Formats: sequence, structure tokens, C-alpha cells
Amino acid sequence: MSKSNLLIELYSNLSTTGALTFSSKALVNKMISQADLTESKLIVEMGGGDGSITQGIFNRMRPDAELLVFEINPSFCEAMKKQFPQENIRIINDSAGNLDKYLDGRKVDFIFSSLPFSFLSKEVTDEILSQSKNALSQGGAFIQICYSYLLKKLFQKYFGKVQASFTIKNLPPAFVMVCQ
Repeated sequence: MSKSNLLIELYSNLSTTGALTFSSKALVNKMISQADLTESKLIVEMGGGDGSITQGIFNRMRPDAELLVFEINPSFCEAMKKQFPQENIRIINDSAGNLDKYLDGRKVDFIFSSLPFSFLSKEVTDEILSQSKNALSQGGAFIQICYSYLLKKLFQKYFGKVQASFTIKNLPPAFVMVCQ
């Protein structure tokens, strides 16, 4: 699927994508720099979109690590499956709220998320954040891109420690929340 078709899909589904455009390289780099992937064995991405964050993770993860990418939009999933045919990357066309069904009891080192929590129901948000907290390994982190600093309070309900950083090198400018 071409970039223009992906953008059409993005704008057609603003309530589930929650974004005006795909993440910039600067935002992806800022997000992924919050994690040391050199020892990570299992990584999760929530909201794969156009694959820009997926590519950033893939470029930094170990060759023997596994990446599970959750994306509810079938068009984005099909495009990502073509972009990432590697056996250690699994594109999952399902809600991140079903995370536990794909882990087989394993713990996750890092969860990278670009989910639009401002648009999700309280029930879906609770399911995703509760499962994320429970899935993390000791020392792991849930790393979220968001456009409102007010979401920090939401993440503090689930995680004991939440640190926020900001980048203007994205449209719109964005926060990266690191939750542990």
C-alpha cells in the first residue's frame, strides 16, 4: 500500500488512529531511545500504523528477539506484513486489549504504544493498561506517545513511576511517557 493510501486510511479512521499524520523520525528515535533493546527478548508494539515505529524497533532489537505488533486496522496490517516478512516480527490484527492471549505466560521487556487513549473507552483503556502492567518484566517499561500532558495522570493510575519528555520535531509536537 502506498504512503498516500496509508494517509487516506489514517484520515478515514481518526477515531481509532488518533493521529493527524504518522510519527516523525525524530519522534520515533526519541521514543525508542527510552529503552535499551540490546538485552530484550520480547517486545510489543501497540498501534503499528504505517510501520515507522516498528522499523525503528526492528533496527535496534537483537536478531533473536521477538516483536509482536498489534494493529486493529486490516489495511495497515496487510501493508505491514509485506514490509516486515521477518519471522521474528508478528503482525497481529487484534486489539491490544487481548495482549495476554498472545504471550503464553511470557513477560515483555518493553511495550511501545501510540494508541489514542483520549479516544478509547474507559473499559478498553483499563483492559490495555492493566494487561500491559501485568505483562512487563522486572525493569521493563511501557512507553507511550501522546499529544496531551494530561494523560500522565491516567498512566500514574497504573504505573508507579511515569516520566515525560517532549519533542517539537513532530506534527503535532508530542510527549513520550515512560511508565514503570
